[in-house]
Amino acid sequence: MPSRILCVAEKPSIARSVANHLSGGQVHTRNVAGNHYVKNYDFDFAFGPPWGNCSVTMTSVLGHLTTTDFPSQYKKWQISTCRELFDAPVITQVAEDKEPIAKNIMQQASSSRALFIWTDCDREGEHIGSEVRQAAFQGKAGIEVKRAIFSNTERAHILRAAQNPVPLDDRQVNAVAARMELDLRLGVIFTRFTTLTLQALGGELAEQRVISYGKGSCQFPTLGFVVDRYFRVKNFVPEKFWSIKVTHRREGKDVNFSWRRHRLFDRMSVVVLFERCLAARLAKVTKLLQKPTSKWRPLPLTTVELQKLGSRFLRMDSQRVMKVAEDLYNKGWISYPRTETDQFDKGMDLKRLVEKQTQDNAWGQHAQGLLNGAFQQPRGGRNNDQAHPPIHPVNYVAPATLGEDERRVYEFVVRRFLACCSDDAKGESTGVEIEYGSELFAANGLLVLQKNYLLVYPYDRWESSQQLPQFTVGETFEPSEANMTDGETSSPGYLTEPELISLMDANGIGTDATMAEHIAKIKEREYVMTQGGDGGGGGGGSVQQFIPTTLGVALIEGYDSIGLETSLGKPFLRKEMEIKMKEICAGRKSRNDFVQETLEQYRDVFARTQQQVELLRAACRKYVFGE
Repeated sequence: MPSRILCVAEKPSIARSVANHLSGGQVHTRNVAGNHYVKNYDFDFAFGPPWGNCSVTMTSVLGHLTTTDFPSQYKKWQISTCRELFDAPVITQVAEDKEPIAKNIMQQASSSRALFIWTDCDREGEHIGSEVRQAAFQGKAGIEVKRAIFSNTERAHILRAAQNPVPLDDRQVNAVAARMELDLRLGVIFTRFTTLTLQALGGELAEQRVISYGKGSCQFPTLGFVVDRYFRVKNFVPEKFWSIKVTHRREGKDVNFSWRRHRLFDRMSVVVLFERCLAARLAKVTKLLQKPTSKWRPLPLTTVELQKLGSRFLRMDSQRVMKVAEDLYNKGWISYPRTETDQFDKGMDLKRLVEKQTQDNAWGQHAQGLLNGAFQQPRGGRNNDQAHPPIHPVNYVAPATLGEDERRVYEFVVRRFLACCSDDAKGESTGVEIEYGSELFAANGLLVLQKNYLLVYPYDRWESSQQLPQFTVGETFEPSEANMTDGETSSPGYLTEPELISLMDANGIGTDATMAEHIAKIKEREYVMTQGGDGGGGGGGSVQQFIPTTLGVALIEGYDSIGLETSLGKPFLRKEMEIKMKEICAGRKSRNDFVQETLEQYRDVFARTQQQVELLRAACRKYVFGE
């Protein structure tokens, strides 16, 4: 009788897809008591040594099986007990609504030789895998545990993953477990303290639902970026400036020369310099420039770039972009959409992926051109998470068969991939520099000669500009027109979603997988409002801008006034946490050391907050009540 292997995926769609690939479509489906989403799929499969031919049951979970919480005696909300939660015991147990799923794993494991985990290959997936392992141990204590490494659900890729399993990475498991404990402790402590403190002020705050800190070590700094930009806009004072503009008409073309100084903020200085130009009368050509130039093709696509560019060009918020990308991945059309990697492995057969796109009416001709000799190995960025390749199309699907949002995200992923495999755009840059009354001016021109990647990637623009007529070094001429101009500096705009994601990424706030969630939370909790865009996936309107609510401003201003670099509204504490989690994953720090170091930092923040809580109350009186 063949050995039995239990396989468990992170979600039902992946379980179904993997089962169909491994079984060749010959699968028997069973329902799972207590949960109508999860199924058991039975089939046979020939694994690599030492497993050989095995009978297989493939099932799934629905994300995390377990929850982490405090014992019941700590459920009462009192400011006086908040400090106790830094040291209170923490209980991890199977969530009530997941008990039928855990029971199913336990039952299936009891008669299995080994457990193969098919959760997503990232930190979170590794921890979910450990939860599955724990449930399986309840059914069979000595069951052998492996995990499959995969980044898409294409058949050949799944077969290789099944035959080359690896051990579960407990360092990643520990990093996530530490973060979950800290999120619980700090979230509950600061949520209760902030809510009870501000509700006591009365008015609309007395009726306020919970003022949640939640996973605030990410969400408060995210809100902090929005508030910081809001004050930059609010406090902006325009400054007047003056400049000099020179134009010369030659060969029927008006050549506009830009002042090397650009602009000055002292009018009399510009008047003096302008009068010198007029007094000189003649301008002299001092330098000519003519050289080939290029616009580089884009780097392979990461999660952060997908969110930023999706918000900018596809007119969806980042959370919607990621939801659609996840759906496309689950259906087998694109690779795993949560990756920091912006370089393709040299061993990947990229031409095979290009070939699958030749049948499309919109970009098929470009794909065929790549196969006919125009293919270029994509540029490599600096990032490799050692888990997943850059986001790319895995299979071709006719865009007309997809929903509107799916079509736009799929098209973007395909066009980005084909652009990466194309040559840089080529052009010729020309320039002329003149000296006019001791001041330097320059004019530049661009002639695009070969669009190359731009032919398939309309999200970048690079167009020919004014073509410069013939000039000679040393020649003099009297400009057709010279004017002194003025203007005012313009205010920065409110923070857009692409800008916010860039700030979060640069400051280590959240991961590529969680940034969209943190942004969605500060909107959901009404700490910010949005204007522009359509808030979701409608495809029209401008890019969303974030404006903090009065409560959002009060929270950040209040906590900033209590502590500067260690303020909950600043990114420094969370950035340090992300660095330490990576150290756990690299084996350089233990889970316990990380938790204790971080709790000590936040104890200090909490003590200072208690001592200076009047500053938080004052911020609320000022911004929420207008006192």
